[in-house]
Amino acid sequence: MERKTNIKRLVLTAVMIALAVVLSMIKIFKMPLGGSVTLLSMLPIALISVEYGIKWGLTASFAYSLVQMGLDMSEVFSWGLTPIAIVGTIALDYILAYSSIGISGIFRKKGVVGICIGIALALVLRFIFHVISGTIIFDIWMPEEWNNPLLYSVCYNGLYMLPELVFTMIGTVVLFKIPQFNKLVETNM
Repeated sequence: MERKTNIKRLVLTAVMIALAVVLSMIKIFKMPLGGSVTLLSMLPIALISVEYGIKWGLTASFAYSLVQMGLDMSEVFSWGLTPIAIVGTIALDYILAYSSIGISGIFRKKGVVGICIGIALALVLRFIFHVISGTIIFDIWMPEEWNNPLLYSVCYNGLYMLPELVFTMIGTVVLFKIPQFNKLVETNM
């Protein structure tokens, strides 16, 4: 029975990662130096953490970070970054930022409100990693009229992460209003 459960968990995780990748390619708005508002691409990864807990969620979101990194690396290399900046970008903008989505299930036992808070916290953490990256790596592209790299990074990353957060919250609430979905999640937790 445990083997069947593990296979189900692996298959569902693979499907959700694939769904997240497809949704990440549907860009509503794209920033010139990376970052975009997508069609709920964070939600499938967050739901893995909600469904199976933080440990499994972090594993799944780490795998997702590697997939996203693989898809975006040619673009990252085209920016002309130094090797140290590339390593920093990989660490902050991919591995840490996308892996942070794995904590979405932190308050999963508190119902829909807890799930929404957990997902919001995860996306805020992702935003923080992008802001750190923007402040220390991408300040080289900061327009001259800006004199504060932190403020510029907050504004730049906020332009796509805030709508991403809002859309993900709306998607989460709508999904949990479906009785069959709610029942499915409750029986697996």
